Amino acid sequence: MSEFQRNAFGRPIGGVAAPSAAVDQGLRSYMLSVYNYMSIGLAITGFAAIGAFMLAVSSEPTGVAARGMHLTQFGVLLYTSPLKWVVMLAPLGMVFFLSARLHKMSAAGGQIAFYVFAALMGLSLSSIFLVYTGGSIARVFFITAAAFGALSLYGYTTKRDLTAMGSFLIMGLFGIVLAMLVNIFLQSSMLQFVVSVVGVLVFAGLTAYDTQRIKEIYYELDDNGTMSRKAIMGALSLYLNFINMFTMLLSLFGNRE
Repeated sequence: MSEFQRNAFGRPIGGVAAPSAAVDQGLRSYMLSVYNYMSIGLAITGFAAIGAFMLAVSSEPTGVAARGMHLTQFGVLLYTSPLKWVVMLAPLGMVFFLSARLHKMSAAGGQIAFYVFAALMGLSLSSIFLVYTGGSIARVFFITAAAFGALSLYGYTTKRDLTAMGSFLIMGLFGIVLAMLVNIFLQSSMLQFVVSVVGVLVFAGLTAYDTQRIKEIYYELDDNGTMSRKAIMGALSLYLNFINMFTMLLSLFGNRE
């Protein structure tokens, strides 16, 4: 996945333009690596979430219950103790860490850090199985996957420059984060509904914008190691768009236990 054919830009090299077929092949290889990293990250998140939930609940009464489910000692620790705040905030801390340090890591180190982040996200998301039915979680996941695929394809193929839209969406993202922080204290169902609706629109737009941006940075003159790190960072951006769109759609359409 590190062979991105960096001379295959279709730009003059030694007075001769590289063939467009070579450009397409190099770009396809690069974008495939981005989607591969993202897919592996989502798989790790899913397995971590399901595994943590299975370890956290039991069919046998243990003296502690949450939403009608009996919690094991691990579940009590994960969902009701102060550790739950560490589990909730750890993925956010990893995002800041990756954003600041990924460009200094080796490609292999970046992959490991991304996969660790995906596992932590799965641990954090495992609580959705306490709130929503398994069928609705699966249904919303496939809806998200279909929407994400269509939006990412649009961002990849469109000739329209999405830069201006991206700036607007990023401002919207900051507004969503602020509203979510405020709602931690207000616990307003109406505000949660508004945040979810706006959030779906924002992350849908960011999916198209980020796909175009990831495609454009392929044309920068970088070595294979740098491009591998950029592919991981691109995968992280798309992964976060997918996860956030999924959780907000789940908030809107998920069936509660």
